[in-house]
Amino acid sequence: MDVEHAVVALGFFAFCGGLIDAAVGGGGLVQVPALLHALPQHSLAAVFGTNKLAVLAGNLSSISGYLKRIKIHWKLILPTLLAAFVFSFLGALSVSVVPKRLMEVVVFFVLIAMAIYTFIEKNLGLAGRDRHFGTKDIALGVFFGGVIGFYDGVFGPGSGSLLLFIFVKVFGFDFLNASASAKLVNLGTFSAALLFFIPSGNVLWAIGGVVALCNMAGSLTGVFLALRYGSGFIRIFFLVLLVFLIGRMGMNIFF
Repeated sequence: MDVEHAVVALGFFAFCGGLIDAAVGGGGLVQVPALLHALPQHSLAAVFGTNKLAVLAGNLSSISGYLKRIKIHWKLILPTLLAAFVFSFLGALSVSVVPKRLMEVVVFFVLIAMAIYTFIEKNLGLAGRDRHFGTKDIALGVFFGGVIGFYDGVFGPGSGSLLLFIFVKVFGFDFLNASASAKLVNLGTFSAALLFFIPSGNVLWAIGGVVALCNMAGSLTGVFLALRYGSGFIRIFFLVLLVFLIGRMGMNIFF
């Protein structure tokens, strides 16, 4: 594949990754393999750093779209975001000592449980509960933000989808608000990762700029679709993404 076709293909997958990520999370499952294929001469760290630059740009685009239409529960989201930021950085620092294989297996079975539960509970996340978030909720937010932030720093695939499910199941959000809230928390994890990758020189700025623009375009499209078709659309999209994620991780684990 020549350079021109490689850039076009990379742009297309970045657009698709941004669209998926804006709606339900998990866009890295599309974008990272595309980057690995297009950049075989570069290290894994450079690929991951370049991907984080692109997804941060896309994330900012999707957040700007959601903030105009969605009421954000800042009392819960801000401490959750801060915990995710801190533990994502710690996860990136621990990447050489944490057994990724074990983490992948655990997340694989967690995703299966999430998919089954979401499929069985037909009304899950279709309507949010108007509630006050107290100290216990904030503590839970910090806990889950820390756990998923650490996972994102060490490994990463599916972190946005895990956050979305937690906001729906644990905190009673509808899928639309949960998607917007997950994007805000991921802002912390992506920023923390870049604090690790940029100083170490593991960001390919030229390629990252192109991928970032395409990811942003996909993110804006994903936000438009989510706002246009609501929580029912996101629920279906979420289930499809979980099946894809489970299949991909299962292939890596068992074959």
